[in-house]
Amino acid sequence: CSMVEELTKLVRIRTEKFLTIKLTPNVTHISEFARAAEGAGADAVSVINTLIGMAVDIRRRVPLLSTVTGGLSGPAIKPIALAKVFEATRAVKIPVIGIGGIMNATDAIEFLMVGATAVQVGTANYIDPAAGIKIAEGIKKFCEEQNIADVGSLVGSLNAKTEFSAISSWL
Repeated sequence: CSMVEELTKLVRIRTEKFLTIKLTPNVTHISEFARAAEGAGADAVSVINTLIGMAVDIRRRVPLLSTVTGGLSGPAIKPIALAKVFEATRAVKIPVIGIGGIMNATDAIEFLMVGATAVQVGTANYIDPAAGIKIAEGIKKFCEEQNIADVGSLVGSLNAKTEFSAISSWL
């Protein structure tokens, strides 16, 4: 947490521009890091970056990645990303940008419902360069079907009994 706080302060001193800090999921309690960024002057946090992953060539008994480990992203990390966004949004007042495995409008809506103010799309753009447009259109269609006048009303709208959640004791 101290490194996030220190780096955020150093950047904040040098700019008045909107400052978003991208947080790693490779921590136990992302809420602590989100609070550190907020306290040091961040305007928003992005949750999450890639998870550390590894793959092995069992025939040659060597790592498949030249760096041995690397960042895992895409649909595989979505459940983790949703939980981390859910945790972070309950810990800070600044916007939380949801990242991790968003491939379609349903995925994006899930992130909004757990509390993300906005979402970032990565892997889907490699598959379909029009993914972002399709996701935005899908969110609009969902809102129309559900008689939702403002997409902002989706943010944090998940009906969850957080007192029973594994994260409740961390906040």
